Amino acid sequence: MPVKDELARRRYEKLIDRLESLMRAALKPEYQGYYGQLILSGDDLAEMGKLRDVRGAAREAGRRLGWKTATRLVGGRLFVLDKREVPEEIERLAWDAAAAAIHRAWQEGRRPRG
Repeated sequence: MPVKDELARRRYEKLIDRLESLMRAALKPEYQGYYGQLILSGDDLAEMGKLRDVRGAAREAGRRLGWKTATRLVGGRLFVLDKREVPEEIERLAWDAAAAAIHRAWQEGRRPRG
């Protein structure tokens, strides 16, 4: 039985490493590690294993990144979010980026088509 436990532990550690890598890749450098999020599709979840294990591994990966990790299952997708308090200067950057994106979308919607 210990061999099976060892294999399960190794698989779980690999899952943590994989999720940490995905979470790290999703970060925007200008936000200095804040505003982290990862969205896993139903197909991703099916490939990774049991939902309980994926959630636990995501929380551990988040701890490694310094996140206060929350997971939410919505419509078959798993959202992994960093819920830490964001410093004011980072929050300001994010708000400015969001405002610029909305402005670009608004401008594109006003262009004549044809």
